[in-house]
Amino acid sequence: MMKKCTLEDLSILQDISTETYNETYSHLNTPENIHEYLEQAFNTDQLIKELSNPSSTFLFQYVDNVITGYIKVNEADAQSYQIGDNALEIERIYVRNSFHEQGLGRLLLKTGIDIAYERGKSDIWLGIWRKNKNAIDFHERMGFEKRGSYSIFIGDEEHDNYIMVKNLR
Repeated sequence: MMKKCTLEDLSILQDISTETYNETYSHLNTPENIHEYLEQAFNTDQLIKELSNPSSTFLFQYVDNVITGYIKVNEADAQSYQIGDNALEIERIYVRNSFHEQGLGRLLLKTGIDIAYERGKSDIWLGIWRKNKNAIDFHERMGFEKRGSYSIFIGDEEHDNYIMVKNLR
């Protein structure tokens, strides 16, 4: 089951964002860099800004009334980068570690693709860290292809990300 995340869900969103990011990336970064990134990306003001943007949508995923993860999609000016006039970005697909290997990430990805179709988008895209081979391989199997790159900083470390795009037409 999917449920739209609203401002009333802010503390839950902060908790699951911090938890899942830590589970996924803390072993690949210094504690200082992870702490700095989490403070920047998931602080109250930042998440209020993102939740209040009409060009962004957050959806919680539930299994047996337990939040297992969420997806965030962006369009128009909310996108991290502009790859085309008619594209939708999947900025986050986060699944709690205790729910991995159940196909829930695939369901979240399908939800993002369905949203893109519903909104008449021609492309859907996401950024994937070049060191995340499993995610790159998964998205390639799902029909995404590499079409460029960009960098973000996690603390003082630069992370080079692929832009992976799936054409929907």
